[in-house]
Amino acid sequence: MNIVRSYLCPVNNILDLKPVLHGPSKNFFITTHHKPDGDAMGSSLGLYHYLKKLGHQPLVVTPNDYGSFLYFLPEEKSVVQYETNPDTALEILKNCDYIFCLDFNRLSRINELGDAVRAAQQPKIMIDHHLEPENFAQFQLHDTKAAATAELVFRMMVEMGDLHLMDSEIGTCLYTGIMTDTGSFRFASTSAEIHRTIAFLKESGVDHVKIHEAINDSWSFRRLQFMGYILSNKLKYLPEKKTAYITITAQELLDYEVQTGDTEGLVNYALSIEGVKFAALIVDRTVMVKLSFRSKGKIPANEFSSNNFQGGGHLNAAGGQSSDSLEVTEKRFLEALEQFYPQILNDEKA
Repeated sequence: MNIVRSYLCPVNNILDLKPVLHGPSKNFFITTHHKPDGDAMGSSLGLYHYLKKLGHQPLVVTPNDYGSFLYFLPEEKSVVQYETNPDTALEILKNCDYIFCLDFNRLSRINELGDAVRAAQQPKIMIDHHLEPENFAQFQLHDTKAAATAELVFRMMVEMGDLHLMDSEIGTCLYTGIMTDTGSFRFASTSAEIHRTIAFLKESGVDHVKIHEAINDSWSFRRLQFMGYILSNKLKYLPEKKTAYITITAQELLDYEVQTGDTEGLVNYALSIEGVKFAALIVDRTVMVKLSFRSKGKIPANEFSSNNFQGGGHLNAAGGQSSDSLEVTEKRFLEALEQFYPQILNDEKA
């Protein structure tokens, strides 16, 4: 299969790094966004393995923890969490030669670690597919049409002439990132090119059954009970607005011993109701209320989030936050929905 082709837009300058990547061994600091998901960890560890095969010394540092369903990723145990090991993380940052920033486009997305990265003098490389990037990196591989950041890491390997280095470890990480950010290949971002990429990864030794089982079939009994409770008691359906949403209190998180990653995908259940075009998950995280939005068609979830909840993201998937109480945030959401409904209705008529 001829997967090798030119991907990069003129605005990207990632190829300027080719002499660095193909040169003497360097120390690379790789980081990704707060509460990393499958694409964040898949792209970061995929890049980690790629750089190792080039003879470099990379390390992945995350701002905080992530779901246990990602522990299967090759070399996951090498990851350093800034929140629990700040001194180690900062020492790695201090001693690196280059800084890779994956799956985020603003340094605020890595919380307190963002201040240290911003102050660091080493060159920064951003690989990302989110809208409206902050201008903090000297090197970029940025494409909002990419299905996942893991897809962009694959593209980088193609452009660098390093696709011959692909193996099952790199492939497992990249497959995980692409699979999770495309909703198991059902989102509109799943292009023909994605399927060709996945076929190449399969031919490189990726066990897709193992990956899907790790992501989708490794729930704890407590998480399943939590899911049942939420869907039975907290899912609110507004058929006249073609909207459904879920609210979760801080006490409910405690009652069900909710762990990082346990709320992953909940908002998609709200969106799966027949006729629903827009969905939200509103969770009281104690220090802040976090919101996740999903939409269908051309309904701009990112616009709704940025206009009302200091957030952003993709057209059909976005996030935001609120410093108000859960009750006030829910009220604000419903008020904003009144103004947003014409856009939902227009998409329905299109």
